Amino acid sequence: MIGLIQRVTHAEVRVDGEVVGAIERGILALIGVRKGDDEAAADRLLERLLSYRIFPDAEGRMNLSVKEIPNGGLLLVPQFTLAADTRKGTRAGFSTAAPPELARGLFDYLLAKAKPTQVLVSSGIFGANMQVSLTNDGPVTFWLETPLPAP
Repeated sequence: MIGLIQRVTHAEVRVDGEVVGAIERGILALIGVRKGDDEAAADRLLERLLSYRIFPDAEGRMNLSVKEIPNGGLLLVPQFTLAADTRKGTRAGFSTAAPPELARGLFDYLLAKAKPTQVLVSSGIFGANMQVSLTNDGPVTFWLETPLPAP
């Protein structure tokens, strides 16, 4: 699985003009699901999302995770285009992306596992046309990936 994460001071997702998910200080995570991803990949990605140290400590160093900041939030947004094959040409191919049923199942699994954690969790809606707005703090953006299982 892929998580494109951004440290934010505010982020929200709108569908048909209505806010369906929002956080203040925390992580906006755009989530891509590839063919071959499974629940173990979702578990590992969630572990990394919650423990990745991207928030400044008292000395200004990125030493704190979203779990360690006051009222830290995690906004999960499904984005199948992250799993696109962009290695050649001028148009993305989606043969590497998981089929929608699998991707929806793994996104829902990730969201369900995230909700009981000690961070405030919100999300976009799988398959919806979403408008995502954010204030990237820093800017700080990282690409996280879990390895695909061996064939």
